[in-house]
Order: sequence, then C-alpha cells, then structure tokens
Amino acid sequence: MLDKIVIANRGEIALRILRACKELGIKTVAVHSTADNNLKHVLLADETVCIGPPASTDSYLNMPAIISAAEVTDAVAIHPGYGFLSENADFAERVETSGFIFIGPPASSIRQMGDKVAAIRAMKAAGVPTVPGSDGPLGDNAEENLRIAREIGYPVIIKAAGGGGGRGMRVVHAEASLTAAISVTQAEARAAFGNETVYMEKFLETPRHVEFQVLADNFGNAIHLGERDCSMQRRHQKVVEEAPAPGITEEQRNRIGERCVRACQEMGYRSAGTFEFLYQNDEFYFIEMNTRLQVEHPVTEMITGVDIVREQLRIAAGEKLSLTQDQVQFHGHAIECRINAEDPKTFMPSPGLVTLWHPPGGPGIRVESHLYSGYRVPPFYDSMIGKLIAHGGDRKTAIARMKNALGEVVIEGIKTNVPLHQEIFQHAAFQAGGTDIHYLEKRLGL
Repeated sequence: MLDKIVIANRGEIALRILRACKELGIKTVAVHSTADNNLKHVLLADETVCIGPPASTDSYLNMPAIISAAEVTDAVAIHPGYGFLSENADFAERVETSGFIFIGPPASSIRQMGDKVAAIRAMKAAGVPTVPGSDGPLGDNAEENLRIAREIGYPVIIKAAGGGGGRGMRVVHAEASLTAAISVTQAEARAAFGNETVYMEKFLETPRHVEFQVLADNFGNAIHLGERDCSMQRRHQKVVEEAPAPGITEEQRNRIGERCVRACQEMGYRSAGTFEFLYQNDEFYFIEMNTRLQVEHPVTEMITGVDIVREQLRIAAGEKLSLTQDQVQFHGHAIECRINAEDPKTFMPSPGLVTLWHPPGGPGIRVESHLYSGYRVPPFYDSMIGKLIAHGGDRKTAIARMKNALGEVVIEGIKTNVPLHQEIFQHAAFQAGGTDIHYLEKRLGL
C-alpha cells in the first residue's frame, strides 16, 4: 500500500480522502493556501504544507508548488480530488515524470476524454451510444456545415471540443443562424480553452442526465457500479443527485454499463471515472467522460457498499480491483443534496463565520462536510460546503429521510441553499421522479 500521499485539494473532498487514507494506514500531507489554515483536514493531516496565497491560480492550481510539497515531505503519490487539477493531463504527466504516482487515470486518457471529438470517436469504437452529430470537427465550408445540420435535424448545438461544465456551446434553432453561431462559438472556444475546434450535435430538448460510475485497474479489469440521475440542475451545475436513476431498467443498466466497461478496457483506462449521458425517449446518448472522482460518488457507494476512494488508492498502489462485476450488488436508493454557502433566492455566495454547525443524523443519513462551529467560509473558492446523503430501502424512504435531515441541519452565521432543497423535495414532479435537466430552472423562473 502507498506509504504517504499529498491531498491536492480542499474542503469536504480533501477530508473524504484523508479518512480513506487513515483506514488504510496511509500517511497524509495536506497542502493548503494561506486562507485555508483552519480547514478540517489540514488540522487532522499528518503533515501540512502551505503552497501559496488564497487565489487558486497561486495555490491549488500551482503545479510546481504541489509537486515540491510531495518532494519535501517524501510522499509517494498525489490525489487531486475533483475540480482544480484533477482533469489536467499536463499535471498528471508532470506528477508521473517527477517520480510520483498520480491517483487517477493516465494522462493519455485524460487528454483523450478532454477532447470531446476524440472522446466521441472512442465511444463509437466501443459501441457506446452517442448523440447524432458531425462525427468530427466542423470545417470552414459553410455549405457542408449546413448540409450536416439538415441531416441531423434542427435544433442542433455547436460545442467546443475542449469545453465542459456548460461552457462553449450554443443552440441553433434555424438554418439562418447556423454559420454565425459556429463562428461565435469558435471564437469563444479559442479564448476560453485555447482550442477553437467545434463540433455539431442534435440538441435534445427534454433529456435527463444519467451517468455511469466505473472503476478500472492496471490489469485490464473494469467494472461499473450502476447509474446516477443528476438531472436536477441550475446553470449546468448539479443540485440533487440520486442512485439508481428512476425508471432505468436492469436490462438498460447492464447494456450500457457493459459498454462503458468495454470502453475503459479498450482505452487502457484506470482508476475511477464517470460516463455521462443524456437520456431521452428510452435512449442513452454519451456526452462526455469525467476522468476523476465525482462530487456525487457517495450515492453510488451507499447503494453498492463499494468505497470508491479506497478503490482509487488500492489501484494506485498497483492492486487489482477488490471485486468483479458479478459481485456488484445494488441495495435500496440514495439521494444527495449539495449544500452551498449561498443565498437560496439570489444564489449569491455567502462566505463568513459559521457560528453554529449541527449535522443531521438518524438511520441512513451520511454527512460529508468540512464545517465546524467557528469555521470561516472563505470567499475565494466554490461555494459548496457539504453534502447530505440519505439512503433507504426504496426511493420513497430515501426522500422521507432526506426531508428529515434537511429539517434537522443547523448552519448559522451564513446563508445556505437548504431552503431550496426543502422546496425541491415538496415538488410533486421530483417526488414522481424522472424530471429533465431543464425542470429546476423553469420552476425557478430562470
């Protein structure tokens, strides 16, 4: 097993990784900015290294500082968590060439899946269903682009090959707007991602967001842990996630899951990863692969009993997966609410001093948070301050338990989006299950 690792992240995910390391007897190094001296995992780690001032670009995105921290503490590996440098192929490469283990996939896989055109080609080759589209980058021939759009059928969406997170995309409803939309998206992609390559896909108007969790080791073994529904979104950011996805049959789960596993094996993938799909009219359409740990991984852990972070650490240590596909069993239903330090009406960030923190409890309740009374939420980073997870024997029970948990949680001193979650769980459409990705924004009038 790994002797000592650097946790190159902050907040709840850094604490989650630290806990997994402690279970396995792995020593931990917490790297942090000057604004994060009092983070929970920093107080609990075996060693700490300050890597820069509050700005992410000078600390959590500072590759030389993170690698230097691994060198001076004699660590053997670096876990990037999610966000920050977790899907940066150059960072993964620099970690490996510096003599450390990157706890994640190979840089080649990150690079391949980071290019959406290359990712779609790889999925097609593995038999993973994709959205009807241009099957490659769009060229400068306007007539050819118009022909492709007619063949796909309007509306279409123009996407940046290097984009993600809802950025670098534009929906086109009529032929007259297509050429200009391509040019504008190319310019935006060049400015935002340093890559002006764009492609075209059919725009699905009322899809759900359903994703599959996978794990793969260095010996060609790969498994899937079923699917999650992450359709409750605002501005392309997930708000509520659940597993399994309502209405997905066992046959569908096995069929798509097996193809995701095959894709992992064909591309030589390792570690944890997630295949994201749009799901409409009983059909799955691949949109991208996240080559990292996901925020919503706990719901999958709750219904499978598989510790995904533990598996990541074991894989990085050169061990085989601890279970086979036949051993993966699904039990009950789990739901996760992302708790943000923000105004529940305006969604403006609400940093500040947490004067009182009381987490909820009870059967099936799990809390992932770095909060404590007296902790000051800094204004420099993402507003997520925790996650509430509820598990039950069925979806109805999981919803009831989450309602109880949302009513019990106490966070004073700052504003949070807990009232928004309480409202969502009263919606008849949510209780029925299967809402599309536009539901929440329409409900909120955004």
